[in-house]
Amino acid sequence: MKLSKGHHLAYCTNVHRGNNWAETSASLENYVMQVKKKVCPDDPYAIGLRLGAEAAEELSQPDVLKNFKQWLEKENAYVFTINGFPYGNFHGQRVKEKVYQPDWTEPARLSYTITLFEILAFLLAEGSEGSVSTLPASFKEFHSCDLPETGYQHLLACAEKIEELSVQHGLDLHLGLEPEPLGWFETTSETLVFFKELLKRAKDPELVRRRIGVNYDCCHLALEYEDAKEGLTALQDAGIRLSKLHISSALQTSPEPGNLNTLQNYVEEVYLHQVIAARQGKVVTRIKDLDLALSQAGEAKMDADEWRIHFHVPLHASLGNGLGDTREHVTDTLDWLSDHPHACRHLEMETYTWEVLPNEMRSLNVVDQVIKEYDWTLDALQQRGLGK
Repeated sequence: MKLSKGHHLAYCTNVHRGNNWAETSASLENYVMQVKKKVCPDDPYAIGLRLGAEAAEELSQPDVLKNFKQWLEKENAYVFTINGFPYGNFHGQRVKEKVYQPDWTEPARLSYTITLFEILAFLLAEGSEGSVSTLPASFKEFHSCDLPETGYQHLLACAEKIEELSVQHGLDLHLGLEPEPLGWFETTSETLVFFKELLKRAKDPELVRRRIGVNYDCCHLALEYEDAKEGLTALQDAGIRLSKLHISSALQTSPEPGNLNTLQNYVEEVYLHQVIAARQGKVVTRIKDLDLALSQAGEAKMDADEWRIHFHVPLHASLGNGLGDTREHVTDTLDWLSDHPHACRHLEMETYTWEVLPNEMRSLNVVDQVIKEYDWTLDALQQRGLGK
């Protein structure tokens, strides 16, 4: 939906299953339109579309794409952003570090991302703004030293293609690289270094600044124990575009025996749940996954008074049982946006873990869960003068 200050708000459809276009289309019909009826029955409804590579290739066929655009018009809905981070299947089987494959060093990632922009360019009305979010270049363990040069060159080639499509269709298109724990860049400082290296290689740095920016995920930066206002201001001061804000919250707790026992309920085999442990707000270690962190809890390197876990938890519900969340980082981000309303127009709720939440957290069906996310987010935006 479009908000009063010109922002667009959606929830990311990666919460629903959908590897090919038939499955993705069915999730739009069966779930997304149910949500629309409750939260935005009369006004144009914004969709944050997740398309894997298979679905994108199928949707890109002219007749299929034309039919989808007609469906959007019929349903009084529109797509303004696409999640292009997960390339392959995102539900029902092991994803873990595969979510970073192929990374930006591989031609398949470039080709897939260009396809997403071509789809978006066809769907958007002239004069509109559209975004695609993607991984932070790669995953740290994939490359032992520097990122291979192909990673930078593929991103620069993508920027040129985005510019071409923007000019051709009269659009403002941009790609958002998403810092994530143990990604090639994960903190604000690492993000600044990466963009410095990228821009150093660019023939036209201003073109790259226009077309490539950051998808700021509140969950991910909260995991790094960062101050949202400081981080966002640093990105802005460096001239890095804020492509999109992911409104999301991470799992947080103190590593006491009872809490660690409760965390066992959050160990699962689909997604990677990086753990960042800190003492007095200073990071002491990073662990690749929650099960590994729990197995190492007694070791000296885990001498911490707080754990933050990459597990997207609902915005609207407190976890209890000794477990907390990082919603304060979300509200700090929205406070900053209230002070800088033109810094970013694309807002997307991204609580995609509904299927792997412990049973007690899934008392609602997924449609009701998403509606509750809207209720919380719209209230938070309204309090800051950013609502409908």
